[in-house]
Amino acid sequence: MLLGLSEALPSLVGAKFNSAKASSSLLFSPTEVAIIRTSSGVPFQLRYCPSLAKKPTPNKDEGTPKKKIDPFDKPPPALHVTDIPGNKPSHLLVLNKFPIIAEHFILATKLNKRQTNVLERDDLEVTYACLEAWEAEQDSQQRRLYAFFNSGEHSGASQPHRHLQFLPLESMREGDATSGWDLLIDLILSSKNAKTTGKSTGLLHHPDLPFAHFAKLFTSEPSSSELLSIYNDLYQAASDEVSKFVAAHPEQLSLHPGDEGNSTFSYNLAMTTAGMCILPRRAEGTMLRREDGSEVGFVALNGTTLGGTMMVKYQEEWDLLRKWPEMLDHILLAIGIPRADLEYKSRV
Repeated sequence: MLLGLSEALPSLVGAKFNSAKASSSLLFSPTEVAIIRTSSGVPFQLRYCPSLAKKPTPNKDEGTPKKKIDPFDKPPPALHVTDIPGNKPSHLLVLNKFPIIAEHFILATKLNKRQTNVLERDDLEVTYACLEAWEAEQDSQQRRLYAFFNSGEHSGASQPHRHLQFLPLESMREGDATSGWDLLIDLILSSKNAKTTGKSTGLLHHPDLPFAHFAKLFTSEPSSSELLSIYNDLYQAASDEVSKFVAAHPEQLSLHPGDEGNSTFSYNLAMTTAGMCILPRRAEGTMLRREDGSEVGFVALNGTTLGGTMMVKYQEEWDLLRKWPEMLDHILLAIGIPRADLEYKSRV
């Protein structure tokens, strides 16, 4: 798919990011990063960003709440990268206003479509085109993008206007601090121990992850219809898994109303040029606790989970997870649908 860009996508996003950062049109929050591992050895980036804890929150005593602004409806020129595709734009690219990863940008629908609706063919087609365009930049740096989508109340979604997000892999890596880490979706798609699951679709899952997830490799450059077919296969597998869990544990999770095309469950979707993966969700996060059971703080995760990364805002959370990385097992188990073939024990 031709995006109709005036220049290479990495150059376009990079120039806009540098300009917006210099003018304070976006607030970039650098992080400390460490690698922690699950009990089975799966690596995750743990990022500590105390500045996000200082973001102002609305005062509930101010009377009538103000109407929430849609950041993707006529975004400010300082953050608006471009409309795509060039001939008849259906989507726009805009910078994240509060990034913790440099050049974090967003693909949003031009029309205000629902984040909770299932994705459409053009959403997937344009997403893959951006992934491909990023890798096509010819320079000394090897470039890749990680795309993710949050849908539903338990997914980490923050905006109702439909959008997918992109993180440059080169910005996620930070020298020795991220040594030994790889995108989780890469590990799922390429693991020699990956197992085939699903009824007849040959979907993959990684045997060392505690939550249900489903992935599929692209055997070649997929067409828009192939992307939609793979997404539908993944979505149906996730839906079946959620339905089984709800039937067995109705006190723990209930389905969302499925009216007007809305998904009946929360999930994260991830995509690279290598393949696609879905993670059905039952919680946005979980409470970290000290050894005596007292509460430390609530850790929330979004679609970056399938990238193998998570973030905390407070010093004690940062210290605790580095001291007891086995807590990661508990977090991952709490946010997803537990795999029926595994029994995970973790510090709570």
